Amino acid sequence: MTDSSKVNPPPRHVAIIMDGNNRWAKSRGLPSLAGHKAGVDAVRQVITGCVEQGVEALTLFAFSSENWKRPPLEVKGLMELFKFALDREVKKLHKNNIRLRVVGDKTRFSESLQKRIAEAESLTESCTGLQLNIAANYGGRWDIAAAAKQVAQRCLEGELTPDQIDEAVLGRYVTLSDLPDPDLCIRTAGEQRISNFLIWQFAYTEFYYADCYWPDFGKERLVQAISDFTGRERRFGRTSEQLEADKGA
Repeated sequence: MTDSSKVNPPPRHVAIIMDGNNRWAKSRGLPSLAGHKAGVDAVRQVITGCVEQGVEALTLFAFSSENWKRPPLEVKGLMELFKFALDREVKKLHKNNIRLRVVGDKTRFSESLQKRIAEAESLTESCTGLQLNIAANYGGRWDIAAAAKQVAQRCLEGELTPDQIDEAVLGRYVTLSDLPDPDLCIRTAGEQRISNFLIWQFAYTEFYYADCYWPDFGKERLVQAISDFTGRERRFGRTSEQLEADKGA
């Protein structure tokens, strides 16, 4: 841990790769869906923890664009669980001033699920507390490609020239461009990769790897991860001496 003069404030934006639901269930002799249901309970705890810790935005990787390759019965169960969670939780989110957004390519979902998503987003649209983002049928490469298509369209319409395209321009079209990039990404189950999640947005994100499966990751472990984050020195390409000079200015 660095000394107290280098402690960060709590992260404004936390992203989480929720891994290990299947393994949690398997270790208990339960079906996969039981692990995903237990994972929903962990989500509730982490949302509460983020609110208590002053986190402004929480982005959860719930279903990647690659997860369609899983067994059809498991995918079907996940979609039903998604509907159930929306029906059960959205009013609680609204009551607690939490805004919900689902990010990703939603066109592949059933019409009934798309309708539930739209209704949940509409109900919580005016909430000003925690910004809760659920990444579903999301992929980081898809995100960048979709942003590039929008920029290309602007060029075709004469609003931009290729020479005007830079990081700032492209960055306005990627997912969650209205929020600060994630300060901290947490991944559970001991895995240490980003699995095509928020590739653009993770340019300067700090990573924290937890050995436990997602259903066992609750509020206390979130606080541990945030505590670890606040003790790190974030230089963003500069030296420690430059950071100290800025503090003394």
